Amino acid sequence: MTPDEARPRSAASLALLGIVGLALFAGLVWLGNWQVQRRAWKLDLIERVEQRLKAAPSPAPGPEAWAAIGRPDEYRRVFAEGEFLHDQETCTQAATKLGAGCWVMTPLRQADGSLVWINRGFVPPERRDPARRLAGQLVGPQRVEGLLRLTEPGGGFLRRNDPAANRWHSRDVAALTGSRGLRTDRTAPYFIDASASAENGPVGGLTVVSFHNSHAVYALTWYGLALMVAGGLGMVGRREWRLRRGRHA
Repeated sequence: MTPDEARPRSAASLALLGIVGLALFAGLVWLGNWQVQRRAWKLDLIERVEQRLKAAPSPAPGPEAWAAIGRPDEYRRVFAEGEFLHDQETCTQAATKLGAGCWVMTPLRQADGSLVWINRGFVPPERRDPARRLAGQLVGPQRVEGLLRLTEPGGGFLRRNDPAANRWHSRDVAALTGSRGLRTDRTAPYFIDASASAENGPVGGLTVVSFHNSHAVYALTWYGLALMVAGGLGMVGRREWRLRRGRHA
C-alpha cells in the first residue's frame, strides 16, 4: 500500500494501542523508580557496614541477645573468649584468593558454658588434617577477634550439606552443632570470622565484604526503554494525525 492509499487506524485499535503503550510506559518507569530506591538502600547498607568494620570490637552477643540477631548485626567487629574444642573441628568448602580448600570451623567454649562457632580461617587441601598443622591448634584460654557472620543454612549453589558424610558446602551453624552432638540451645546462632592467623594455618582475615551495586545502570536502562515506548507512541500519534488531516483535506 502506497502512502497515498494508507488509511488511519480505527478508533478501537488506537485506543487499545494507547492503553497497552501507556501501561508499558508506566511499568518501565515504575521499574526505574524501584531501582533508584534499591540504589539508595544499597548505598545506605554499604555505609552502615563500613561503619561496623571501622568500629572497635565489642563483646560477641550472649545468649540473652541471640533471638534478636539479624542482618543489622552482620559484619560487626566482635570478640569472644574461651577455649577451642578442637575435637569438634569441621572443615567446610572454601574458595578464596589463596585457592580452593576449606574453612576450619571450631566451636569455642566460653566461661558461661555457651558455645560460638569460630571460622578460624582457610587451609589448603594438604593441611585439612589437623595433624599437619599442630602448631595452629591453640590450647588454653583464647581471645578471638573477628566479624560476626550469619549462619548459612542448607548448603552451597546446587549442593546441599551432607552431615552424615561430613561434607559441608556452607557454614550452617545449626547443622554443624547438631552433627557434633552439641547443645543447640547453648550455641550461638551465628559464627565469627577470625581476623588473626595461626602458625602454619589456618589463615584468618580473608572475609570478603563486597556488595554488587549496578542499580544506577538498571534504572537508566528502564528509563531509556520507557522513553523509547513514549517515542513510539508519539510517532504513531503523529502519523495518525497526518493521515486524518490528509483525508479531511
